[in-house]
Amino acid sequence: MISLVFVSARSVVVVAGLVLLACYVIGSGAWVQTSGSWYSSLARPSWQPPDWVFGVIWPYNFTILGIALFVVPGRLPANRLWLWVSFFAMSVIAALGWSYLFYVPHALAAASISLAVAALATLPLVWLVWSVSRPIALALVPYQVWLFLAASLSAGYASRN
Repeated sequence: MISLVFVSARSVVVVAGLVLLACYVIGSGAWVQTSGSWYSSLARPSWQPPDWVFGVIWPYNFTILGIALFVVPGRLPANRLWLWVSFFAMSVIAALGWSYLFYVPHALAAASISLAVAALATLPLVWLVWSVSRPIALALVPYQVWLFLAASLSAGYASRN
């Protein structure tokens, strides 16, 4: 009975994570608009990477998060599973919040805080993954680095506009 509950908990984590990830992909795609006049009128931070970097890093980030969703829940002990999914959810929800806050109401300061929360949530997320899969943890590092860079870019936009 206990193992059946544990298997169900892992399934719930995977399904909930996939739903969150799908919302992240769809929401980001719907809200992020870099071709409009509002975005092009913003003063950009000097450390913003070229546009092609965004086209490479986001598909990578979404892919590695999806891979982690299928591998990590099956390897983490039960007491760490809920901790991992909590940090995963916090990171994804806060990053999705950034997309909305930045591009819809143009709340640049609030968007920066949201992305900083997402970046900070990746620290324990990667640490927990490291305990069960070093290759996946290392593959998550670009996501983590990107969120910190994106948070600094967002703060740069907020301070300039």
